[in-house]
Amino acid sequence: MSGLKFDKRELGNLEYSLNREMLATDRRGGYMSTTIVCCNTRKYHGLMVAPIDESDRTYVLLSSLDETIVQHDQSFNLALHRYNGVYEPRGHKYITDFEYTPTPTITYRVGGVILKKELLWIHKRTQLMIRYTLVDAHSETTLRLRPLLAFRDKHSLSKANVEADGRAYPIPYGVKCRLYNGFPWLNMQLSKEDAEFIAAPDWYYNFEYQKELRRGYEGHEDLLTSGYFEFKIKKGESVIFSASTEPMESPKAIVEAYETSLARRTHKIDFLSCLEHSARQFVIRRGDRTEVVAGYPWFRPFMQDTFMALPGLTLAQGHKEDCIDALDTAVRDFESSGLLEGHWLPATVDAPLWFFFTLQQLEAHIGQKELWAKYGMTMKAVLEAYHRGFTEGVYLHDNGLIWASAERPLTWMGTSVDGQPLTPRRGYPVELQALWYNAVSYTLAVAKKQGDKAFVAEWKDMPERTKESFIKKFWLEEEGYLADYVNQDEVNKFIRCNMVVACGLDYRMLNDEQLVNVLQTVHQHLLTPRGLRTLSPRNMLYKSNYNEDQRSQDLASRNGSAWVWPLMFYVKACFDLGGANFAKEAEQLLEDFDDEIQTKCVGSIAERFEGDPPHNPRGGVSHATSVAGLLFINDLVKKYAPKKPARKACAKKAKAEEAVAEKPKRKCVKKTTTKK
Repeated sequence: MSGLKFDKRELGNLEYSLNREMLATDRRGGYMSTTIVCCNTRKYHGLMVAPIDESDRTYVLLSSLDETIVQHDQSFNLALHRYNGVYEPRGHKYITDFEYTPTPTITYRVGGVILKKELLWIHKRTQLMIRYTLVDAHSETTLRLRPLLAFRDKHSLSKANVEADGRAYPIPYGVKCRLYNGFPWLNMQLSKEDAEFIAAPDWYYNFEYQKELRRGYEGHEDLLTSGYFEFKIKKGESVIFSASTEPMESPKAIVEAYETSLARRTHKIDFLSCLEHSARQFVIRRGDRTEVVAGYPWFRPFMQDTFMALPGLTLAQGHKEDCIDALDTAVRDFESSGLLEGHWLPATVDAPLWFFFTLQQLEAHIGQKELWAKYGMTMKAVLEAYHRGFTEGVYLHDNGLIWASAERPLTWMGTSVDGQPLTPRRGYPVELQALWYNAVSYTLAVAKKQGDKAFVAEWKDMPERTKESFIKKFWLEEEGYLADYVNQDEVNKFIRCNMVVACGLDYRMLNDEQLVNVLQTVHQHLLTPRGLRTLSPRNMLYKSNYNEDQRSQDLASRNGSAWVWPLMFYVKACFDLGGANFAKEAEQLLEDFDDEIQTKCVGSIAERFEGDPPHNPRGGVSHATSVAGLLFINDLVKKYAPKKPARKACAKKAKAEEAVAEKPKRKCVKKTTTKK
């Protein structure tokens, strides 16, 4: 797979540059994000976006930093902003190069002046550092740096007001600012001792964020500047700007902190190294909590995404400690929330059952005995909570299936548009039953080996009861696949990606013949180079390519958009059937994402993609389950890929593998709702 490549000739083309975003995190919940030309196109963009308290809310403190080169009393503003449909200034025309590794680096050329800017977001501190190096100049050169401040929640926008404190208070080697009480001080300092700060507080009006306007949101903001730094810079000299909630002691400390942090940066040289780096950005530690941010720039930690993503984000890189710490945090949340007593249910009904999926992957890293000693009580308590029933309308019926019905949608497909859920799926959702069966079967298997006879005696009949009811209600014999959900009024036959979860878990209820038929249907209707569609294109509700507004995206997100995370269950099931013979196809599925690390969020993978070619990226620009899904698949490839030409394990697996690979000979959607 190739590495990151940026067309230098296109950097001045805003259609190219403004659609490529960069992201860096501090591993504590804060981040820096903007486009590769440092023009903010979202309200979520900023050079310093960070939490200010113990909540999961984050705030844009430093929106941008405008640079101006001064020579012979002429000023050349390197910044790029959009005001009311017009770009001014147009500093992108001076950009000659952009590099992403080891840290985002932009090179500007203004006449005979060549200036290099290296942006570094410091890990485990709320601190941004930017090193400016004057690579070449033929006469005296001055550099001017003007910070633009927001001090607002990342979901809102700043407006000019009289309450904001625009003053800059002197500190050694810089100034500190705080627009409103309740915020931390923003300490802005330079590594150059003779730099001067000129106080000039003023509001800049109507910054325009195109991405927000296209999504149907308000997209205009006012930003406050307290003044600007100004200093002479010589050819070959480097000056470091530091913005931090904790002041630096001296210019020497600024330089040392920058160089030490830069030396620790990994080089994102290819597809896999970019994914591994991106994976580490989702795992955040704050105090005694370790959590997984679902995605950037607007998501927070969610239980379901955490358990779905943890194996790929952590264990695939050998970071079992991160996985354990995140699980321990979740267990404490289980205990404090009332979930284990059945008094509370998270946003999606299946979220606690994904806990078992993570544990199954963790077992290979810590051993079954340690896993049971650490999590056995919680595993049993979660199952008991489902057995007891939740107040939100979630019950275990006598047939061994989980019923989920409430006023609000309870599955991951519960997006609402115009106040109405797109896919209510009330009753028995297919993936919920698959996760329930897997959780009970796995807990029983571990409990039996660890000698918990009481639990085994109480639960031993549950898997067979669940399996029998599941096949009876969900298996569509004539169509050859699984219903999406079942209730007293309907058997929903829509072809959705949810059924693939029932194929790729360690404990499944389908026999090999049924599994082959489902995978054929998935391959024919849902598989794309960017993941699995949420709905077959033959369904009249299918939404493929769509506009950027939020309503259009929501309509398509669960009715046609391709998601990456279901792909790992498709690949897992194909490997279960075909063994090493599926390795080449799995490798091709990974290679299909190669270009995505440089088209939306540099070095990462978007939340979802349009269902039809060219499969444009949509949703969050960097998503935990997408990155984790690909790393999980890569781990499977490493496990199954043969060093020598593979031999088929047995005739049964060979026949099954061939059945998955060949083009289906019959149509699988005779009774699915189709376009007329």
